[in-house]
Amino acid sequence: MAQQMGQISPLMKQSSGIVATRGEGVYLFDEQGRRYLDFTSGIGVTSTGHCHPKVVAAAQRQVATLVHGQAAIMKHQPMLELNERLGKLLPAGLDRIFYSNSGAEVIEASIRLARQATGRPNIIVFQGGFHGRTMGALSATTSSVGLRAGVQPMMGGIMVTPFPNTYRYGWDEQTATEFCLRELDHLFATQTSPAETAAMLIEPIQGESGYVPATNAFMQGLRERCDRHGILLMMDEVQAGNGRSGKYWGHEHFGVKPDVLITAKGLASGYPLSALASRLDIMEKGWPGSQGGTYGGNAVACAAAVATLDVIEEEGLVENAAKQGEHLWQRLAELKASDPSIGDLRGKGLMLGTEMVDDEGRPDGPRSMRILQEAEKRGLLLIRCGAYGGQIVRWLPPLTVNRQQVDAAVDIFVEALKASAEH
Repeated sequence: MAQQMGQISPLMKQSSGIVATRGEGVYLFDEQGRRYLDFTSGIGVTSTGHCHPKVVAAAQRQVATLVHGQAAIMKHQPMLELNERLGKLLPAGLDRIFYSNSGAEVIEASIRLARQATGRPNIIVFQGGFHGRTMGALSATTSSVGLRAGVQPMMGGIMVTPFPNTYRYGWDEQTATEFCLRELDHLFATQTSPAETAAMLIEPIQGESGYVPATNAFMQGLRERCDRHGILLMMDEVQAGNGRSGKYWGHEHFGVKPDVLITAKGLASGYPLSALASRLDIMEKGWPGSQGGTYGGNAVACAAAVATLDVIEEEGLVENAAKQGEHLWQRLAELKASDPSIGDLRGKGLMLGTEMVDDEGRPDGPRSMRILQEAEKRGLLLIRCGAYGGQIVRWLPPLTVNRQQVDAAVDIFVEALKASAEH
């Protein structure tokens, strides 16, 4: 009998055809040594680029001293140092931090905390949000039906209300905002009373829906309603946080402060690490044993996170994200003005989305897939998202990207647009 060989699950699909062997800065290299501009950043994870020397050195030092100090058993120095460093970056008062491995895990922890701290059952989420694939996080996710298909029914107590996606509604910002706030108030009148509502959970800039920012008036309207009714405002900064949007936290664009902040992705430059932060008066109302996990706050991941925060500060990467994001926006806006297949351009900083449409203005997922394939042939890696067959091409390079690399990527995108239209 021939020996069986393991293979990757067929349910785990890759968006590119390459086998990566090495990463350096903004670039990935395949088995043949070919270089690719990586404008995916592992879905926003490699914030300081691939294998930043300072992050590599920190991880190597930590591997040689302590790999895993289980957080329910002991404290370790990298976590204590990360507490201090991250505490200076978090909104004032949000100084109690729980660490886990992924965004989904801290979303789950935030739902538990909200329910326990308030004694209320219901969580309000917003149409188009993505919060993770574990059951509670998935129940709060409405970015694409494919994520939920085959595993329904979802967890109870999750209420969905509209998000001010101006492009989808075809309205101006004020009209969309006023409509969404009216619908939120209608939700209070028809499905979950404020007295039953523990929290609102929102991405300040939606990720999997194609980098749709909230609006100032909408976010401020949420904050006002939360304050009035004793509801927690929980900010999902898994993707928008750690400098990605051109500010350290995505919610800073909208002049509001959350009660709970959830972050992951770019926090540790590729090492699995996530964090939930809140105030002591909220955290101490959680039930004992409600936060935990075997690998959360791993020593090597925490050391890499401390080094990541060093690099972000020392190299001015938040400012660079704003600067290079503005240049990328200008280049893509010029392209959109001359190419009707780009239906919309949106986002902030280095998280931008270009929505592809057909001649009738309908979402065009097959076109965006062809664009990715043509871009890959020319040395550029991009990814897609969107509820209609992945119609949105996403732009999220490492925060270390420079102007020349942005221009090179857009030039390849122009070629891929032309080549993909010939099919």
